[in-house]
Amino acid sequence: MSDHDPNLDGCRRSVSTTLVIRSATQADRPDLRRAVVELQDYERLLHATRLPGEQIADAYLNWMLCKAGSTGIVLVAERNGSFVGFAAGWIEEAQNLAETVESNRFGYISDIWVAPAFRGQRIASRLLKATEHHLHRGGVERLRINSLATNTSARTSYEHAGFAPYEISYEKLVIGENDA
Repeated sequence: MSDHDPNLDGCRRSVSTTLVIRSATQADRPDLRRAVVELQDYERLLHATRLPGEQIADAYLNWMLCKAGSTGIVLVAERNGSFVGFAAGWIEEAQNLAETVESNRFGYISDIWVAPAFRGQRIASRLLKATEHHLHRGGVERLRINSLATNTSARTSYEHAGFAPYEISYEKLVIGENDA
């Protein structure tokens, strides 16, 4: 018997770290729910208008899957068989009289989330690109995505993926005379 350890001779065995992006299945529902909770709780730290993740997770997940079911997609990112992120998007039809027909029909990316341990590895960019390809096959020429103004990491990721600010919403809390 040899006491030689093959891992100590400088040769490392190749471990698959390939990122797989695929359509979500029913089996992904628990992971998607957990991600929705984490995403909502993170945004809640950024803005007081967000409800706790556990409070909205089931209803939100049902809504998201329903919206994506008709004209969109929910994609899952996996590494070594483990869930590491997701993106959801679908086609929206608006009725804005001041905009072109092409602008009124657009791909909307509602959610994107990457597990904290996997951030900074361009997984969000890959999920966005895969969602873009799917929605483009549906005939859209434009994609839109929203972000809280204070979510600088999301905004940086979106801009890196080629998104540019389109419209900016402003908010002001109204305080009555008796409240001041």
